[in-house]
Amino acid sequence: MQNPNKLNIHFILHEAFEVPGAYLKWAQWRGHNISATKVYEREALPDNVDDIDFLIVMGGPQSPDEDRQAFPYYDPQSELRLMRQAMAADKYIVGVCLGAQLLSVAYGARHTRSPEREIGIYPIELTAEGLADAHVSLLGKTLNTGHWHGDMPGLTDEAVVLATSKGCPRQIIRFAPKHYAFQAHLEFDREAVGLLIAADGRDNVAEQSQAQTYIQHPDKIEAADFSEMNAKLFDFLDSLTQTK
Repeated sequence: MQNPNKLNIHFILHEAFEVPGAYLKWAQWRGHNISATKVYEREALPDNVDDIDFLIVMGGPQSPDEDRQAFPYYDPQSELRLMRQAMAADKYIVGVCLGAQLLSVAYGARHTRSPEREIGIYPIELTAEGLADAHVSLLGKTLNTGHWHGDMPGLTDEAVVLATSKGCPRQIIRFAPKHYAFQAHLEFDREAVGLLIAADGRDNVAEQSQAQTYIQHPDKIEAADFSEMNAKLFDFLDSLTQTK
């Protein structure tokens, strides 16, 4: 669709199997300008945020702690520098999963382990603050969303928890009016979950689903309806980017 208010949206992508899904579809369908850094291909991050209006930092198996031995292409300190530039310039920022944890670290918090590992489609529930948030409230009081994590973002004194789940108390966090952390994956679609299942190993996920409360069998994950969570994500992003 034609968009008279085009944004320059930049994605940071950590792995080929952690795709931006509905975030990318939203940017394409709204006619925004799109660029990306594929960290896993050792692409260099932008030097600055001068040409970026909206930074979207996606997930990955890494943590915000530097681990160059396991992931020699991953430099969290460089990503944090770029995120802090975007924060200082009041750009839009959404961090997803690992990106959510990195955003919390950029704000001075410490990421931590989630009480439960979550893999699959489970409901999140908005807090009172989430229901009062102009953008997140559009998700509705409860929403089935994707999950694929063992960690969660840290909190600062100013951070506001907007949504929780039974397995994780920090599903959506607002750090500033334009800066949101999503531990949940509203961007999931059939391609995205298929890639993650393949990366983790179908048999491995199936085995874990027998032993852990919040890990679903791959067949159930693939059979999910992703349309509502994707549509709600579009509503959130449309509302957020109309903020001046």
